[in-house]
Amino acid sequence: MARSDYDEDETDDYDDDDGAEAPAWGSRVLGWALAALALGLGFLIPYTLYLNHQVSVRFGALQWQVPTRVYARPLQLSPGLAMDVRTLKTELDAASYRDDGTGKTPGAYAQNGGRFTISSRGYIDVDGRVVPRRVQVSLADGRVLGVKDLGRNVFLRSVRLDPARIATLYGQKQEERRLVQLQDVPELLVTGLQAVEDRDFRSHIGIDFSGILRAVWVTARSGGESRQGASTLTQQLARSGLLGIGKEQTPARKFNEILYALILDARYDKRTILEAYFNQVYWGQRGNQAIHGVSAASEFWFGRDLKDLGTEHIALLIALVKGPSYYDPRRHPERALERRNFVLQKLRETNLIDDAELKRATAAPLGVSKTPGLLAANRFPAYVDLVRRQLARDYPESVLQGAGLSVMTGMSPSAQAYAEGAVTRTIKAVENKRRPPLQAGMVLTDVHDGDVLAVVGSRDVSEPGFNRAVEAQRPVGSLLKPFVYLLALAQPDRYSLASWVEDSPITVQLGGGRKWTPGNSDNRSHGTVRLVDALSHSYNQATVRIGMKVDPQRLAELIRVLAGIKAEPNPSLILGSTDQSPYAIAQLYQFLASGGQIQPLHAVRGVLDPKGKLLKRYDKAPAPAQGGDSIAANLIGVALQQVVSNGTGRQLLGDGLGRLQSAGKTGTSNDGRDSWYAGYTGDHLAVVWMGNDQNEMTGLYGATGAMRVWSGIFSRLPSAPLKVSGKGLDWQWVAGNNSTDPGCPGARQLPFVVGYAPAYAQCVIQTIPEDGEAPAEEEGGGWRSWFGLDKKPEAPQEAPAQPAEQP
Repeated sequence: MARSDYDEDETDDYDDDDGAEAPAWGSRVLGWALAALALGLGFLIPYTLYLNHQVSVRFGALQWQVPTRVYARPLQLSPGLAMDVRTLKTELDAASYRDDGTGKTPGAYAQNGGRFTISSRGYIDVDGRVVPRRVQVSLADGRVLGVKDLGRNVFLRSVRLDPARIATLYGQKQEERRLVQLQDVPELLVTGLQAVEDRDFRSHIGIDFSGILRAVWVTARSGGESRQGASTLTQQLARSGLLGIGKEQTPARKFNEILYALILDARYDKRTILEAYFNQVYWGQRGNQAIHGVSAASEFWFGRDLKDLGTEHIALLIALVKGPSYYDPRRHPERALERRNFVLQKLRETNLIDDAELKRATAAPLGVSKTPGLLAANRFPAYVDLVRRQLARDYPESVLQGAGLSVMTGMSPSAQAYAEGAVTRTIKAVENKRRPPLQAGMVLTDVHDGDVLAVVGSRDVSEPGFNRAVEAQRPVGSLLKPFVYLLALAQPDRYSLASWVEDSPITVQLGGGRKWTPGNSDNRSHGTVRLVDALSHSYNQATVRIGMKVDPQRLAELIRVLAGIKAEPNPSLILGSTDQSPYAIAQLYQFLASGGQIQPLHAVRGVLDPKGKLLKRYDKAPAPAQGGDSIAANLIGVALQQVVSNGTGRQLLGDGLGRLQSAGKTGTSNDGRDSWYAGYTGDHLAVVWMGNDQNEMTGLYGATGAMRVWSGIFSRLPSAPLKVSGKGLDWQWVAGNNSTDPGCPGARQLPFVVGYAPAYAQCVIQTIPEDGEAPAEEEGGGWRSWFGLDKKPEAPQEAPAQPAEQP
């Protein structure tokens, strides 16, 4: 039969009535199918293009929002440094060092009495990379005896330990992440993760059809009671990076997950996908802080760097991928242990570990740190607030957060801990429940370089908000008195610590016919006293006499130059009639504590970009003190030491702090509303304020409130004693108006500017002269020439009727 005949017969057969609609129906079904396909493609193609764009935005350059991290200062240990066992342990604990008994692995230490074996981690500081070392540090009598490099078997002049992280500045999301490259991830973790989670990772196209079939088969055989996951690593990456964690799984989300996985696999090689996985996938949660990426997970769960992980730690990280909440080893250690051991068995089955390692790792504990190795929140709000303020000029908040920067600060974790503890204990001890709650603000600095080591802004040391150390403006009481005497002592031909001054009633004429008659806090006059005693006992009347001679205008200019403090040059400024913050007063006293250096205080030492490159440095070495500045500051230091030895701060001797030979000044505002103390040692300066936010009476003096906080800090914080430099000073024994012999009755040893000591007389009691002899012409170094101290004082300015007074 010919093909044409067959066609005709077939055509004839279809001409009957019963089959008349068949061709139309077939065409209709085909049309519907084509239409559905067109609609599907019409939706799928643009939708796939949209998802492809999303992949480009999120993973194209592999750029995530990495939080900016804020670090404490590195602990520098050198022979002779003041240090004790408790403080060193505090520093090591803050930096997440582990006492493992051997100190062999980075981030570990071992202690044997006063001898520490420490393996530091490498890190990048403001002056470059610091290599890891294994060192032995010996302590005795509150000092570092020696530092030995155990690797090279040589003694070191100093060693720096990597700093503690003190805060994290997140972006829009509270995601903790530290980016790593694939070569930085332990090989066992890379291969082990594939062995357990995705055996066909190297060969599939983003989704694993054989895995899906295995999952369906397992589910079917168990009647739905047992389920086996079929998600590939690529799907897990898509789920975590593009779909988000914690949302209910729906068919639509699963569909998107599959499409994302196919796109990722088509666009990127397997190495890139793995690297993205190790930087993105969710590994845990603490509060609002999500832990993403293996590096952050290692620190969060173990307090270790990736390179320090053992087989048991790697197995637990792989185990947690299946469900970080369900297998949380801190909350569900039994589940975590069972899952970890399952992973270890898989590692053995794939020959990634041998029998011996399997046995050892299975017997090992989970190894999870008691507390998370990452900060779930800002633990030091007052200090970080100061950091933000100092960075604001160069780094707006929107730029700083989530930028992946490293902010290197001057915080000392041990000093911060001791300061917080002292504030808490003192308030509890002195607070009267019948009055408004006491508050406190405190700033502690390094006198050598201006680093801010600790800040407390509230009685609740972890409370964010109003930072009283920086923002509170309170009357400073007698804290300005040392600077009145500083101006006087800058004229050595006219004043010395041995000069006599009258502490008797004085009336100052003000404008508008008004008068000001300040009194002493004890309502007594003390007659003729030496200048050093007038300062150490904080006599108001004697101080006003001196202050009016040196001129309040010069005092106002001096405190402006030294600390940026702006104050009206009224006579009452002599007794502290200006409202200032503890931070401003710390900046002012830094000049005295540093021996006459102009040292701008800084909480931030430097800022590094995400690759460790220095962007800006803030801790530049201050210029050396000029000769005149150094001499005048040291003379004040001697006088302020006598505040502690026999003046208003002598309770510190009873507290056992005489060993520090510290210098300090108490301050109390009117009616005991504000209690202040500013004191310094050979290493540290601390300024403390106590009062209440309602500005009501506290019943506290400087010595009974703020000074107790200072004492609480320095009873724990190792610090060198204050040794006033002898350069430019001539120590002489004096009695009356003359230098004399040490054995002369009533003789006292005091320093003078070289060339200005009084004439020698052998034990002759002299008549006390009138206060303030006529000055001779004298040129001095430093700030003395700024104020024209060779000129006569100008007329006094107006002052408030009632200045601050000090006991």
